[in-house]
Amino acid sequence: MDSFKIIDPLGIQRVVQPKGVLPQQAEILSTNLPIAEDELLVEVESLNVDSASFHQISESAGGDVIKIQNIILELVEKRGKLHNPVTGSGGMFIGTVAQIGPKFPVQDKPVKVGDRIASLVSLSLTPLNIKKIKQIHQTTDRVDIEGYAVLFASGIFSKLPDDLPETVALAVLDVAGAPAQTQRLVKAGNVVVVIGGGGKSGILSLYEAKKTPGAKTIAVDYDKESIHRLSELSFVDEVIHADARNAVALMDKIWDLTKGKMADVVINVANIPDTEMATILSCRVGGIAYFFSMTTSFQKAALGAEGMGIDVDLRIGNGYCPSHAEIALNILRESPEINRIFMETYS
Repeated sequence: MDSFKIIDPLGIQRVVQPKGVLPQQAEILSTNLPIAEDELLVEVESLNVDSASFHQISESAGGDVIKIQNIILELVEKRGKLHNPVTGSGGMFIGTVAQIGPKFPVQDKPVKVGDRIASLVSLSLTPLNIKKIKQIHQTTDRVDIEGYAVLFASGIFSKLPDDLPETVALAVLDVAGAPAQTQRLVKAGNVVVVIGGGGKSGILSLYEAKKTPGAKTIAVDYDKESIHRLSELSFVDEVIHADARNAVALMDKIWDLTKGKMADVVINVANIPDTEMATILSCRVGGIAYFFSMTTSFQKAALGAEGMGIDVDLRIGNGYCPSHAEIALNILRESPEINRIFMETYS
């Protein structure tokens, strides 16, 4: 494919295989240049790989950095995007705008050449070309690269803030949907359980939940270091050290903490599979089980709830809602505790 149609806001023209599907569904995307008239070309510096995806890649590589690098390079070269076939997830990037198509909707999405931006759409649907991997940061799921990406007219992005280091902003924006959706979900007096509470999306969601009047927050994590950190946070009321793959054990602990009332809202941001039933069993009847984790099997969740006769509201986490980037970034401006954690971990 050497050229593209003038207007295609969804990027369907970049689908190589199978033809006619959306870029996220595609097996292979074209990264050919020049860009179409309604596209944006970005020189990419860092990828923030989705936690579930990076965890899966790292496990398959036995933690070996060279093998992780090779898996990522081979995957992107083969598919034209960073779309993990096991987890189905991608991540996001930061970079510098290099070219703006003359029909890119700048009136709705103000941007100029030289702007530093973070993508707010998944790498699983973003044409990506990696020329070189410079460094892999295993503890933060970040990959520094030389390369470029193409954003479609429908794509969303955020200009990087001036008051935060770029790597910190990248980490926050990668999970911006979780705290923003938490703000929508949690009502006054709710008991809120966050499974995977020690990760970046978990901590942000716990903070946002606690801002709701009368809300009680319960964090669940398996990592001992995360448990220690969570126990020191002022906005976390209770901390449970548990493996969420053991649904019955976690249910019993939530039962004890809530005196049998269970949680009004359970938010799952775990980066491991098989935590669906723990999420559901932690909910009260009529409660909300919200799955942000990219390892979620929605078949397991739906059939598991049905099979046990459990009436809970199962919801798929949507990584986008209006103003989600600002909501997430403002948490670091509001909370010295979270600011310190993100600065220490990601800067």
